[in-house]
Amino acid sequence: MASSPCGNSNFDSGLEIKTRSVEQTLVPLVSQITTLINHKDKPKKSERTQAAIHRVGQAVSVAVGRFVTVGEAIATENQELKDEMGQACFEARRAGDAIAQLTDVGSALPPQSDGLVTVFSDRTGMVKAARLLLSSVTKVLVLADRIVIKQIIASRNKVLVTLDHLERVSTFQEFVQIFSQFGNEMVEFAHLTGDRQNDLKDEKKKARMAAARAVLEKCTMMLLTASKTCLRHPDCESARFNKDAVFHRMRCALEQVIEIVTEARRCGENKILPVSIYNGIKDFKSSVECLRENLNSLSPQSMGSQLEALVERTEDFTDSAYTSHEQRQAILGLCQLARQDTQQLVQSWAEAQSVQAKEATEDMEVSILKTCQSVSELRRELHKVAVIRASDLLKVHGEQLPLRALKAAGAEGNLEAVAEYSRTLTEQKEQLVENCRLLCHVSGTEPLEITCIHAEETFHVIGPQIISAAQTLALHPSSKIAKENLEVFCEAWDSQLCDMALLLREINDVFEGRRGDKRSYLSLPRPGKHSANLKTAKAVKLDAEEQTSMAKLGLELRLLSSDVDTEVEKWEEQEHDIVRQSQSLASMAYNMYLFTRGEGLLKTTLDLFHQAEVLSEEGLQLCSSLRTFSTQLVDEEKSVVMTEMEKMVALCQQLQMGAKTPAQGKTATFQKVDSSIQTTRGILTVVLSLLPSCNKLTRKYKSERSSLGSPQDWRERQDASTPVKEEGALNNKNTNGFGAKSLEQHMAGLNLLESK
Repeated sequence: MASSPCGNSNFDSGLEIKTRSVEQTLVPLVSQITTLINHKDKPKKSERTQAAIHRVGQAVSVAVGRFVTVGEAIATENQELKDEMGQACFEARRAGDAIAQLTDVGSALPPQSDGLVTVFSDRTGMVKAARLLLSSVTKVLVLADRIVIKQIIASRNKVLVTLDHLERVSTFQEFVQIFSQFGNEMVEFAHLTGDRQNDLKDEKKKARMAAARAVLEKCTMMLLTASKTCLRHPDCESARFNKDAVFHRMRCALEQVIEIVTEARRCGENKILPVSIYNGIKDFKSSVECLRENLNSLSPQSMGSQLEALVERTEDFTDSAYTSHEQRQAILGLCQLARQDTQQLVQSWAEAQSVQAKEATEDMEVSILKTCQSVSELRRELHKVAVIRASDLLKVHGEQLPLRALKAAGAEGNLEAVAEYSRTLTEQKEQLVENCRLLCHVSGTEPLEITCIHAEETFHVIGPQIISAAQTLALHPSSKIAKENLEVFCEAWDSQLCDMALLLREINDVFEGRRGDKRSYLSLPRPGKHSANLKTAKAVKLDAEEQTSMAKLGLELRLLSSDVDTEVEKWEEQEHDIVRQSQSLASMAYNMYLFTRGEGLLKTTLDLFHQAEVLSEEGLQLCSSLRTFSTQLVDEEKSVVMTEMEKMVALCQQLQMGAKTPAQGKTATFQKVDSSIQTTRGILTVVLSLLPSCNKLTRKYKSERSSLGSPQDWRERQDASTPVKEEGALNNKNTNGFGAKSLEQHMAGLNLLESK
């Protein structure tokens, strides 16, 4: 029962959980229901335990009643869901009432001579009610999630209509008026889609959503200057090309977002990623290693075909004009070595089959190891080639020589010079596009592959747009708007280079087994939750002097986040709540460090403050996990954990209050940034002090529990009173139980009431 909602993700025919918020809403319900069902196995209980079970049953019933009321309100306001939602709400209410009745004290039998009471004998009835409740609540949540999708589609439709109006305007006055409306609609769309992106369970969809949203963010400013330039110079062909390209790209990005949230099958979801060399090597090694268990798991021909397909993909490296002779020879040599080792494996494999061996022989085992090693060496060499070339390109492009030359030539009205430097930029663009393709081969995860493809497409599109903007300026060298337009496109190019540097770092991290593939946290707030802040706060960027003064603090944050990552890697239970939440904190702190460098996902101080709020909430969740963990410890051990946890609670509350306090003026904003980063540093310091001791205690008690051969709670060694322990488990105020407050919070997080 406990694993069903999150393990199978299916309760009903065609009912699939696709978001984390729905899944997390179900976890406390499953926990409470499991507790009740487990108590059915022990018919005799003390009056105190009986009362505790009764309270849990009643709490579930009341929470379900309130939950259903919200669901019914949603059904009333959304006629297309009325019948389905109504039926699901009816079933949920019926199941909640059944659980309340099954745990009713009034149904208990009189006390027996030993003072205990035999109650709740209808275990089958409880299981049925629990299944019905889980199924119906899941259905209500999934149906309500459609409202969120409906909001995103409605927001996209508004943006598209305004985009069409913008494309057709003929006067500056009309353009300014409509663009103001467009900006507000884009902000709403950004918040809705950012929230959805963070909520998606599928990492590939999340990466595609991030790519589409990045396009929209960068294109909004390009659209402004390209449209103004076209209005100022309506007969200029290069200006019109520039504008049309931006509008087309925005429409494609809007369409991609809708394909992701609605799972449309037109083109986006059907678009299969090109098979990377990394995945090819992984699949090949897996096939080879399967021979240890089953000599007939594949044929020699299929193994040879697999290897040749892998070698063929390395031609993207060897055929490149930018690959050095030494690198090309090294790759070809390793491909040949992999062929030889595979051929040797096929021979030893045939020998093993000839003697009717049931498992891999010693010679075959050696061949398997050598084959796997040779393809791993090939992967290492390809990774080195792609990364070194990317690093060299970033150094060269960091000087921005072609861009500066294009700006100067355009301002001088020198069309010949613009044509010459355009050829240089085009060549650099081709190098970057090709390198993104190589990085995709060695990226190591599908989300990073998607990011590489996005980078490739971005360079491919922005290069010609910069050239057309430079041509427009050269034709109208005195035009301030044309000059501003070229500047904006050059900034977009530079921004993509920064993104590529971050991408390169993540690919390296994955290759070396560090962070990289962990879930990233965006700072966009949930609509409704931070709406007050959005109306009053003003987003600003740190200037160079402020970033310099932040650099030392940021570096400390980076080192702390790295240390936390190192500590959590030492844990055996990587899915432990403490590990998961500590990783989340480290990831968000790393984003804040990137902000101090003017890099990463957090672009403005407003982004940083939203991130600080999310970090404080995650920190308080970790405190809740630590409190639950401490109930399993003896007094002295518990005291140590609780002391550090209380420090963290105070710091998280301080961070939360500081992030929500409005700051007016540049000095106050800078002080707020400084305070947020310092408090975050304090939180990570506490986490870092707790992780080793908690890990040690976890191992200690796990070892003792294993040696005793008992699954009972650790603390049961100190207190053998089973009824008291059971009551404590049921009444623990720190568990995220299926209470009304918890449900309402999750409902708010899902934006279920947004349409009211």
